[in-house]
Amino acid sequence: MSTAAHQAKEPLDLGSVAQIFGLALVIAALSEWFGPLPIELGIGKVVLLPMIWALLIGLTIGLLSKRMPGPLKISLQSQHLAAAILSSALFLFIAKLGLLVGGSLPKLAEAGWGLALQEVGNLVGCILLGMPVALMLGIKREAIGATFSIGREPGLAIVGERFGMDSPEGRGVLAEYVTGTLIGAIFISLLAGFITSLNIFHPLALAMGAGVGSGSMTAAAVGAIAAQQTPEMAKDVAAFAAAANLIATTLGTYLTLFISLPLAVRAYRFMEPILGRNRKSVSIEDEDAPAVKLEVAHTPNLGLGMRIASWLLVGLMVLIGNRIGYGTLMIEALPGVAIIILAVLVGDLIYVGTKRKLPAVCWISFIAMAMTFPQTPYAAEIAELTGKVSFLALITPMLTFAGLSLAKDIPAFRRLGWRIVVVSLMANAGVFLAAAAIAQFFVHTL
Repeated sequence: MSTAAHQAKEPLDLGSVAQIFGLALVIAALSEWFGPLPIELGIGKVVLLPMIWALLIGLTIGLLSKRMPGPLKISLQSQHLAAAILSSALFLFIAKLGLLVGGSLPKLAEAGWGLALQEVGNLVGCILLGMPVALMLGIKREAIGATFSIGREPGLAIVGERFGMDSPEGRGVLAEYVTGTLIGAIFISLLAGFITSLNIFHPLALAMGAGVGSGSMTAAAVGAIAAQQTPEMAKDVAAFAAAANLIATTLGTYLTLFISLPLAVRAYRFMEPILGRNRKSVSIEDEDAPAVKLEVAHTPNLGLGMRIASWLLVGLMVLIGNRIGYGTLMIEALPGVAIIILAVLVGDLIYVGTKRKLPAVCWISFIAMAMTFPQTPYAAEIAELTGKVSFLALITPMLTFAGLSLAKDIPAFRRLGWRIVVVSLMANAGVFLAAAAIAQFFVHTL
């Protein structure tokens, strides 16, 4: 049994729990206090939002942990714990988006084919940008795993079943997964913010492009896009991104399995003789990398009690961040945060009760959408209460935990080399831009 797998079954250390939540609370509050920092880049600009400060501060503490004083020393176990809390805390963000979607369903219905077809961007965007770059850099069959889709957990499972994780394709998808985990949120936030500032795409098209990514990447992209919009448009951006992400979560896995992966294999067979024939083959992992692969994928499994505790404590972080960053009194936002936690709890219980046949994020989204659906009793009152909780204030705690968890993946990241980093970023950019471009054809009707 691997060390990481053994660790995942050990009881949680209360000291590590207190340390991680204490650090996260301070980092998130400090990041909100810093506020956004716009940086002009010629024809456009990027904005370093509080969520990016939070991620960078958490990562820095993790990397310099051995040199830090006692309270700031983050053990490997604590980093895995932060990753587990992140997975649980993302449910709050999903619930908030679902609450926005419920009241916006009539407008979402008008988007029609825009929402339905943007998922095609996930199928072809990675391959169109990532595959040629990978082959020109000398990467061979690893390119299939690295570019057939964004490296989310379903992608690991699909390639593992089809090729095996010890295959070149398996090494490729793992490399993309690690790269995306480490720098994906930062990259997509900067890219989305820059593209938004160019005013090439409609904000709602960009929102739909943001929705095809993982939870943390969607949150980062949505935050960057919404920060440059009016308050009303910012709500629509969040709603459309949530709807797109729900489609990607439910249908995306099947489309990836039956369309995207076979397409990547065909693209490799067609492009490799043209772009890669005279390129020297490079390896993206050392021979001793299997131990790293096992460690990267495992985090502790949180029981229901710990999940509820994490939602409550993250809720407190949201209340504090909402006060510092957006000026809403904690007592005023408290009912909204309570409703969000309630939606998460109900959705999680249904997920467990139905034997996990449908992802938890789907149930939580459905419950939250039902709460604010126009025909639901007290929908307007629920929308008003939860409207006092900025969804941007929810993103900062998410990326705080992401930052605190990332240092554990640095050894694997160093083995990947710069080539796979470039390929991964191109694949992620391709997904976002392709989905936004497809959606752009349909938003003129909104």
